[in-house]
Amino acid sequence: MPPVGNWLRDRGDEQLVALLRARPDLATPPPADLSVLGSRVAQRSSVARACEELDSFALSVMEALVLLDADKQPVGLDAVADLLGSEVTVQRVRRTVNALRDLALVWGDDDSLEIAGTTREVLPTFPGGLGRPADDLTEVTAKAALAELDEEERRLVGKLADGSPIGRTKDASAHVPLERATNPVQRLLARGLLLRRDTETVELPRQLALAVRGDQPMGRIEPEEPAPELTQTDRERVDSTAGGAALELLRHVEELLLAWETDPPDVLRSGGVGIRDVRRTAKTLEVDEQHMSLLVEVAVAAGLLDRTEDAEPRWLPTISSDTWLASPVEHRWAVLAAAWLDLPRLPGLTGARDEKDRLIGPLSDELSRPLAPKDRRRILDYLDELPGGCGARPDDVATVLAWRAPRHAGRLRDDLVRWTLSEATALGVVALDAMTTAGRALLFDGPAEAGHRLREVLPDPLDHVLVQADLTVVAPGRLEPDLAAEMKLVADVESAGSATVYRVGEGSVRRALDAGYTADDLHALFRDRSKTPIPQALTYLIDDVSRRHGKLRAGTAAAFLRCDDPVVLAEVLATPASEELELRRIAPTVLISPLPLADLVDGLRSAGFAPVAEGPDGNVLDLRASGRRTRGKTRQRTSYGPPVPSAEQLGSMVTQLRANDIAGSARRGRAVVPERGRPSAEATLALLRDAAAEKRSVWLGFVDTHGVRSQHVVRPVSVGGGVLQGVDAANDELGNFPLHRITSVALVED
Repeated sequence: MPPVGNWLRDRGDEQLVALLRARPDLATPPPADLSVLGSRVAQRSSVARACEELDSFALSVMEALVLLDADKQPVGLDAVADLLGSEVTVQRVRRTVNALRDLALVWGDDDSLEIAGTTREVLPTFPGGLGRPADDLTEVTAKAALAELDEEERRLVGKLADGSPIGRTKDASAHVPLERATNPVQRLLARGLLLRRDTETVELPRQLALAVRGDQPMGRIEPEEPAPELTQTDRERVDSTAGGAALELLRHVEELLLAWETDPPDVLRSGGVGIRDVRRTAKTLEVDEQHMSLLVEVAVAAGLLDRTEDAEPRWLPTISSDTWLASPVEHRWAVLAAAWLDLPRLPGLTGARDEKDRLIGPLSDELSRPLAPKDRRRILDYLDELPGGCGARPDDVATVLAWRAPRHAGRLRDDLVRWTLSEATALGVVALDAMTTAGRALLFDGPAEAGHRLREVLPDPLDHVLVQADLTVVAPGRLEPDLAAEMKLVADVESAGSATVYRVGEGSVRRALDAGYTADDLHALFRDRSKTPIPQALTYLIDDVSRRHGKLRAGTAAAFLRCDDPVVLAEVLATPASEELELRRIAPTVLISPLPLADLVDGLRSAGFAPVAEGPDGNVLDLRASGRRTRGKTRQRTSYGPPVPSAEQLGSMVTQLRANDIAGSARRGRAVVPERGRPSAEATLALLRDAAAEKRSVWLGFVDTHGVRSQHVVRPVSVGGGVLQGVDAANDELGNFPLHRITSVALVED
């Protein structure tokens, strides 16, 4: 058994359970015994995974252990503390070493600490920024040599001691004696104060770097987490600001669905959506491209948008988007927020360049990051740790999290923090650099509770608008759903925000009339819903448009055009558009065309007329194009990392580890030889009865009801009724072992 295996054997069951919980990869698949567990603990991939979660100081301790060759021989804790510098206390080092022991990255007593040999491969090539030691240098000679350096040489040595010990120079290729050396590099090489790695690379010896650093052998060490500058914010203000952001998000997603149902963008060959389509839609929504990417990614993740399955696929709203649009505000927000939280992608990378120097667009494969949900929760968890009503700026959050896990997320580590907080702010999960009540509920209680919390901070929807003299209509807040739908029909949005401004024009009034409204309906709408007097200009506009609206009646023949006034039809025939529409008179009040009804109506409207379409029953038809829809696919929730077994499962696993470990180390004596793969029932029964009578332990090979094989050392108490009852040496508890599940048996020699 490797040294760590012997150390694991002495750990308590609770400590082993904590280890398997902290490093779940060790438990997948369940190890056979403590020897196997010890081997896994020292595997390079497992050590690397565990080091990903270490904070800056813990990594410094690990680097110090590597510098002290703890993978080759035991070292003392005091030596580690000395190497970390005078500003670090022994107590602080001991606390960190204890935490590393819990992770089995370090084992042994304080005076004999050891690490796995693979640790050296996982940590930086130059731990603590220190190079290799020179064979002919000692601490004393290095300090003496340092004192004799001139200013240029001291500057070069100091630069290599402060950062990487490696330097590139053409002077490394020349072997020049000291008396002929003409520059600092040649002089230091000649005196053995620089090591030549190759013809273009030199390395500063460890002893000389330590002499330069003095009482900070490993450079500047941060033993404690940096304290961010907190911002005090009123909780109500945070939540109300988040409510406004949530409403703005919903408005943008609604506009996105509307834009893409009428003009769906193509799916690129490489997947995703083209940058030009993104820019065009962003201009329509009046948002920047980065925010547009977030909207698209979240809408797809929430199942509101998806690609069609035809030969030329496009991005279209899904059937489920209609249900979403009809849902209450809080439910719609919760769907989007939950989709973003579990999104295994990085929208923040949009606009960057890929390996071929091409722009990365939304929905492309380059944005895929399976660990993004875990990173997102880690960032939000930190904000939630802050005192109530307090926030922290993104740069400060990045600094703290960089200390907590320097190796986490690679080169995108700090960018990931800023992207996440920016996206969370846009979604209303974060506001004013602080966690919102709804965001906290999303993290810990789920989307349903988060939606409920958001609803509590949203203002009640308004049942009125303010009609202005310039034919604008102001909605001073969120409108009731029915009123909002009517306003979108009868007026065009001129500006949106906390207060939405609509403008009523001839086109918008005609749109409402086309949908089946009458002039009286529109007058009643504004009269009943406006808190301000109705301007005369609006009344005149509605009456004027409705007077001309529907005077011409279009139907299907392919299409016909009828009017009670033959003069109007004569006017239509006199226009150039009549030839394009291929109109001809078949009666004084009826014209027909071979074009489809919708094309006929559009052509007449372009020529300045105001026809309406009618059905077979004479009622007005609404010819507005209904949005296209695609079925959409069910998206599986992405899991990250190996599954973590429950506490009960881990406890059972540790018990089995103990049993197999004891059984594996037991010296076996007289045994029952299997026949045809199984031991003789009579021989097994006789051996177990003899062991019970002699109060001797037996080694058992056993298969449980799930077919899992295990080993046990048992002290038989009784044998009968097809069951061995005995005390298991692993947990010192009485247990039952059905004889037909015993695959092998032997006496244990003392």
